[in-house]
Amino acid sequence: MRAMASNRNRVATRRPWTAATAILTAAHHGFELFSGVGLVLQPELGLGIAGALWGTGIPMWIRLAVKNDDTRWDPLLAAWSGASLAGVVVHFSLWPWRRNTLGIPVLTEAEGLSSSSLPAYNSLLYVWAIASIFSVIREVRPGARRWALVGLATVPLARRSAQHHFSWLKEEALTNPAWWNRGATTATT
Repeated sequence: MRAMASNRNRVATRRPWTAATAILTAAHHGFELFSGVGLVLQPELGLGIAGALWGTGIPMWIRLAVKNDDTRWDPLLAAWSGASLAGVVVHFSLWPWRRNTLGIPVLTEAEGLSSSSLPAYNSLLYVWAIASIFSVIREVRPGARRWALVGLATVPLARRSAQHHFSWLKEEALTNPAWWNRGATTATT
């Protein structure tokens, strides 16, 4: 009896790569916010609403990945993972990069982040991309994998949003300096 009860209480991660993708999405957003370059979708929604969106959406994503083996969620999970990969692609399409000694592209500048932050940021982007890819390949049934292309197709929209974000951020840092835009303040002075 006791063994059955403990088995019911144990949470099995059904989709560990998908959970990792969601967690790394949160890590990316947190890294940027706490580095003083704002939050994704903040110019469009404001800090509070963007924070609420990510603060509810990402836990829901993690919950679906960790506790739910219902394959009807596969298209949504694939699209979210594809959009995460699109986020990484946007970074390398907007910011200057070079190849490191291993031949791997690394950002040399990004979003006003300090040069000391870039090694960690580059690592975060690569781990996020790898988790996104494995999420789709290993944890989404083959018939639903095409939905990852829907997420990946957001690259042009995400790129425009990021460009708008940084134009807005620079102006906002000059007119309304705050803790969340301090990265743009130091980049513009």
